[in-house]
Amino acid sequence: MFKDRRLVIATMHRKEQVLAPILESGLGVKSILPDHFNTDQWGTFSGEIERELDPIETARRKCLKAMELTGCDLGIASEGSFGPHPSLFFIQADDEFLLLIDSKNNIEIVCRELSTNTNFNSKTIHTETELLDFAEMVNFPTHGLILKGSNESNNCIHKGIINQDELVKIFNDLKHRNFLVQVETDMRAMYNPTRMSVIEVLARKLVTKVQSTCPQCEMPGFDITDRRAGLSCSLCGMPTKSTVAHISVCSHCGFTKEDLYPKGKTTEDPMYCDRCNP
Repeated sequence: MFKDRRLVIATMHRKEQVLAPILESGLGVKSILPDHFNTDQWGTFSGEIERELDPIETARRKCLKAMELTGCDLGIASEGSFGPHPSLFFIQADDEFLLLIDSKNNIEIVCRELSTNTNFNSKTIHTETELLDFAEMVNFPTHGLILKGSNESNNCIHKGIINQDELVKIFNDLKHRNFLVQVETDMRAMYNPTRMSVIEVLARKLVTKVQSTCPQCEMPGFDITDRRAGLSCSLCGMPTKSTVAHISVCSHCGFTKEDLYPKGKTTEDPMYCDRCNP
């Protein structure tokens, strides 16, 4: 379905470095980039422009715009968010989405990777020692930094800093001008190899999902969309909250498939039973 077709990668932050080889090898596409494409219009990590839409809709807007600019009917875009992990306390997370749009066949395929592999961090600093300690902690200079200065009348931001002399010079200049200084990790993919590695994992996941076709209509992207709880307790036989089945639904024709006992076990340990271990 995708072999030898042009695929536009909607990025200005060099994500094609990891996306293109995987997608070209796995899907047989020929990847291209849009000229003069500014994804910052949909929001920036550094806060100058707030993201107004959710991550999937933001990726969709970027993808459709890149397809319009290049005349491609096949496009891909990613969108990431950073902050506290939704279920692991005191741990930061990188929540990445990758969206493939095929307007020729009216297909959208979405993949998600929620990873704790991130250096996302920020801190208000007062001394050069604090600055360099922070820099070491977040893997500078292989990972870029941002310095923000603020006072009652002005705000100043320096992004993409990857040189220690430059980092110290900018910090001292901001302090000399009586700015309150904040340092934060630059989460743009081209300045953050850790994030780039998460996007690479996501790209491989997307290729696997595309290669999974619906048993009924043979459209790509057939994948798990839900789970059903109720695995029986091995002691009392009552249903537990553990997964008894994975449910896959085709977004194209609606065909549904249920796979029982996806983890290979037909009963659950009593320690996970609300009746045996309340």
